Amino acid sequence: MDESSAITAFAALSQPTRLAVVRLLIQSGADGMPAGQIAERLGVVQNTLSVHLSLLSSAGLIRAERQGRIIIYSADMAGMRALIGFLLQDCCGGRPETCAPFLNQLTCAC
Repeated sequence: MDESSAITAFAALSQPTRLAVVRLLIQSGADGMPAGQIAERLGVVQNTLSVHLSLLSSAGLIRAERQGRIIIYSADMAGMRALIGFLLQDCCGGRPETCAPFLNQLTCAC
C-alpha cells in the first residue's frame, strides 16, 4: 500500500459511522451482511449508509458482492492487511523482539 492509499483509508475510517461499519463487518466474518441489516444494526438511514459504504469500498476496506437483488458487504481483509502492513512496515527499527507483544496480540485476537 502506498501513502496515498493509506491516507484515503484513514480518512474513510475517521468518521464514526464508517468506523462502526468496518468493525461490524469484521465481526460478521466472510459471510458479510446486506446493507439493510447494517443500517438496522447501526441505526443509520439507508441512503446515508449507502454513501458511507461507497467511501469504504473506494478506500479498499470493504467489498460488495451482489447475490440476486441483494448486495452483501464484507470487510476486505486484504485491504485491512495492507493498511496494517503499511503502518508496521518499519516496525521497531528492525528489532522484531520489540514488536513481538503487539504482533502476538494481532495474530491471537481472533
